[in-house]
Amino acid sequence: MRIGLIGCGRMGGGMAARLAETGAEPICWDADEIARANAAAAGRTVAGSLAEAADVDLLILSLPNAAAVRAAMKDAAQALPPGAIVLDTTTSDPATSRDMATMGAASGWTFLDAPVSGGPTGARSGMMTMLIGGDETALNSVRSTLERLSATIVHVGGPGAGHAAKVANNMLCAANLSLVAEATKMAAAAGVAPEKLMEAVNAGSGRSGVSEVNFPRWVLSQTFDSGFTMGLMRKDVALAAALAAETGVETPAFGPIAKLWADSREALADDADFNEITGMKS
Repeated sequence: MRIGLIGCGRMGGGMAARLAETGAEPICWDADEIARANAAAAGRTVAGSLAEAADVDLLILSLPNAAAVRAAMKDAAQALPPGAIVLDTTTSDPATSRDMATMGAASGWTFLDAPVSGGPTGARSGMMTMLIGGDETALNSVRSTLERLSATIVHVGGPGAGHAAKVANNMLCAANLSLVAEATKMAAAAGVAPEKLMEAVNAGSGRSGVSEVNFPRWVLSQTFDSGFTMGLMRKDVALAAALAAETGVETPAFGPIAKLWADSREALADDADFNEITGMKS
């Protein structure tokens, strides 16, 4: 199977290295010249153009946002051969994925939205979680390749469903970071050590991925080096607010939390670790 990968940044670079290591070397492309040079220096095969990277059986996208996906697909669509599958691992929006799936159906190729969790470390180690929307038959035809990249693959529905699920997941993560931080500060003021609170919470009904992973690994340890930034999570929070508005769902609990993340621009730069929203960095 010929594999192309558009987007050679930290996530895309990690996936490319993992694929190469497992015997499925992709041909890579990035609009950024420095990213292409870094990929070549890392031993990756770099295409001479986006069109060259798209002339494959499986094209993986790892891009910053929905606008970048639309821009890349404008060129890639002309180069994709009949029967090709596009796997979009970008955290994008459901509407973009549905539009791309419609375009693909009319042109003889298939678009799967497949946002991932696990960060650069998960991408490099093949331990990501992948939430996939789109045609399940197409998914199954490339599943063996995706299993090189992901420890968990969940097909959640039709076109756009993968991105809807990812937005919902990151909405919860953003909320939980804020709430666990407040609970930790409250308990500490009442005499409970943060480490002991996490032990108690994780044995009870209040536990979450944030209390089980984020706080022990990056917050209480004071490392704040998860590889996921404030800018990226602010983008995801905005996507959640936009999806709620698009679907007409009221989010009275999430609204103030979304505002908290938006307002954090004044104190935390886009390149700061997203766990710094807790306000617990010394």
